[in-house]
Amino acid sequence: MVQGSEKPQFDPLLRRAPRVSYRVGDTAAALNESGTLALLGFGAGSQKTGDPRALQIALESFDAPAPLEIWQVDAPVTHGRVDALRWSAGGGWLFAAIELDEREHGGPEGAANTAYTQVRQFLEQRAERHVLRLWNYLGAINEGVGDAERYKQFCDGRAAGMSSFFADGFPAASAIGHHGPAHRLQIYLLACDQPGERVENPRQVSAWRYPRQYGRTPPSFARAMNLPGNDVLAISGTAAVVGHASAHDDDLDAQLDETLINLETLLASADMPAGFDTHSPLKAYVRHAVDAPRVRDFFRRRLPGVPVLLLHGDICRRELLVEIDGWRYA
Repeated sequence: MVQGSEKPQFDPLLRRAPRVSYRVGDTAAALNESGTLALLGFGAGSQKTGDPRALQIALESFDAPAPLEIWQVDAPVTHGRVDALRWSAGGGWLFAAIELDEREHGGPEGAANTAYTQVRQFLEQRAERHVLRLWNYLGAINEGVGDAERYKQFCDGRAAGMSSFFADGFPAASAIGHHGPAHRLQIYLLACDQPGERVENPRQVSAWRYPRQYGRTPPSFARAMNLPGNDVLAISGTAAVVGHASAHDDDLDAQLDETLINLETLLASADMPAGFDTHSPLKAYVRHAVDAPRVRDFFRRRLPGVPVLLLHGDICRRELLVEIDGWRYA
């Protein structure tokens, strides 16, 4: 949106982004609504269903009852399964998800390799092959030392599985440690039949250029992605990182302030107006459950009215206490 204009400037030939919202409600009813592309439930208490569009995320919500996250498009939606992969598609948009048990694939590296190989092979057959946003959730993400850390092993496996599929550039992404079943790897994505535009943060080194200290394989993601219609910025997991280094070790308040600066910098880099509003849903991943009330208070003071889903999750660096991702609608 151009600040001061009455309406967003959309190219009618480009895809309008799915609508993402949080809602407390019934899973079956939400799936029956027209245009439901995906429905994400959070924690062990979320409702189970055999519908491929519904994914039970292994992250507990600090809200009770936990809201659902719903993606909706203005088109009929079809869905199905291919081996371990579930998918749904409509209006040029694609949701796909895969869950694997690491024990069946030799650990986090093998599971990530297998998962991304299956995702890549599926996408290569689809018109909606432009991956815009990815989420990765694995247990005990910080366990291990040096190159044996589970997150670093995951990065090695992800790179091997994706091969050259992202040779033209990486999508936006998040990687978070869950506290669910220890060996469960969950990956889900949003793809389109039109490409988006990658956005980087000038305050941060691009993740794929991180130095060797962060592992044999650097993280493979863009800081954000402008969706094809230039109507939404999909924001990657964002934390208190300046350059390539973590800032404010173990200081929650300072990390929250630094993270918000990084989010505002991303908006400026994407030529979007400053700030977030009631139509810009965010997720905050909080390492320590005891910190959730302080994080909630931060959002109420600094981003009043913004929908925020607070989830119990570990950040990919031990010293980081909180990470934020989400959507900024124009």
